[in-house]
Amino acid sequence: MAEDSNNPYGGSIDDDIADLMGIDTSKTSSSSSAPGFSDLFGGPRSEAPEEAAPEDVDFSKQTFTIPACFETKKPNPVFSDKDYYKKALSNEGEAAQRVHKLLSDFMNAQDPKDRSLYRGKLTSAYWNLAESVIHKLHSQAGGPKLYMIRFGLLLPIIVTPEQRHMLAVIPEDNETGEPIHYVDEWLLKVARGQINPSATDETKQKKVSSGSKVQSLMEKAKGQRDIQIGVIRNRLGTLESCENLILGHLKTLMDHPSRTDIPELKEGYCAEQRRALSEMGNLLRELNNIDKELTRLYLEMERYDQNYKELRDKAKEEGLSMQVDEGVVTAEFNSVRQMAKLCVGRQGNHFPILMKQYFRANLREIATRENVIMEMARVEQIDPGVFKRTFKRETNRIVPNVILLPSYGERGVCWEPFEKFNRATSRGRVAIPLYPKNLHEAVVFALGDLRWQVAKEKAQHYWMEEGLTGHYYQWFSGRKMRGDVKEFFIQDYYLWITKESEGTQKLDREVRGIFWRHIPFTDELRESLKNRGFVYSELYKRDINRSMSDGY
Repeated sequence: MAEDSNNPYGGSIDDDIADLMGIDTSKTSSSSSAPGFSDLFGGPRSEAPEEAAPEDVDFSKQTFTIPACFETKKPNPVFSDKDYYKKALSNEGEAAQRVHKLLSDFMNAQDPKDRSLYRGKLTSAYWNLAESVIHKLHSQAGGPKLYMIRFGLLLPIIVTPEQRHMLAVIPEDNETGEPIHYVDEWLLKVARGQINPSATDETKQKKVSSGSKVQSLMEKAKGQRDIQIGVIRNRLGTLESCENLILGHLKTLMDHPSRTDIPELKEGYCAEQRRALSEMGNLLRELNNIDKELTRLYLEMERYDQNYKELRDKAKEEGLSMQVDEGVVTAEFNSVRQMAKLCVGRQGNHFPILMKQYFRANLREIATRENVIMEMARVEQIDPGVFKRTFKRETNRIVPNVILLPSYGERGVCWEPFEKFNRATSRGRVAIPLYPKNLHEAVVFALGDLRWQVAKEKAQHYWMEEGLTGHYYQWFSGRKMRGDVKEFFIQDYYLWITKESEGTQKLDREVRGIFWRHIPFTDELRESLKNRGFVYSELYKRDINRSMSDGY
């Protein structure tokens, strides 16, 4: 295929693709030679997906599961299928016909004004096509429609062979079990009822129906049950620790040296063993109290569990659970579009179709599931509390759902810190663009946004006075700064993770103190930083002083 250097979108089109698209390469217009509409876009619609069970959070996991591989050995053949474009557009009716026509015009446009005009029209038409495709994703396993939604790949010829190969070796399945989802997987989980739809301003304004009330009560009951399980788990941990201490004391008690004067006789208890006896008495009393408490906690858990099951059964009877609602899927798709706009920003590239000049053929620079897991693990090694959430004095590690959007962008965003009706144990959701300018930066920005929103929701209407957001806001307003305080925080969080963690001082002195207190590094990192300069040494000394006071 010969390229026209004056056309950044690919110049001349391959004859096979031109024929498929109905483009006469000797002309600038394609409308006269387009293939028949029924040939490309006819066909029956698919059936609804099967039901699936909702997902639960595993609170026992304290670290990410590292992916076994970052690319497959055998490339996916669908990306070299000469009929990819035809299969992607088939059975989509007028929406596909409009995209087909506008893409032809866009590819052949020579005048920059015409190209800009067709680009805008094509963007709108593509989203309408994608909205049609999402309702058939359950029957498109491994097909071009799925990869059009997952990667934004509509026409393979407008990306390079190297880039197509890169997409072809991205692992398909989630082998790690981490809540990182490609957008097609996410929409399918919402359709099946495994994940609740994302909250939007529009839905909050609507009158709450009886079904919505049952759904919200079910979510609250699930949260109560999950909290109770967490409390029981912690008490069982204390129980096991006490039992291990008693075993250690028993070993101490069983050691009786022989008397020096009469070797065949052994000594009684020494002072250390008498202390062990006393401590064992205290531990036995504590075990008795824990046992009584566990009996009560298990009874409460059974009550919470029964309440949750009754509400879940009621929801099923009313047809609210695990039922495919095209309206819900469409609404979620619109939420995904809004997430993409936030990731790209006002001045960014909002074109939804994957093209060769907008991303590089380097797999490690793409926000694949495996790469995002590694980047999030990298941040957690610096900020160990980034996924920790405390609710009613119980702290759990809850990794948010991460949606990988087929868009260009500079940053990830937090859409929800947690779900409206389950603040205790729900995952919340974060969005990251698949083709960012800098993957590490996009992930850090997303987690900085998550940090801010979780802290703000925790402080509620005292967010300008208390905790992380309160102290940062007071510094922000005290300096008479203008703009969005959250945006300034996220920028500072990025510096905290990327620069301050390495001993490079980039933050304001007061902001550094706030972050050191509320977003502490790991103990090992703080130990290392105290020797890297006076400011870190002083902050470390402050930690020691707080640890010796009741106020810490």
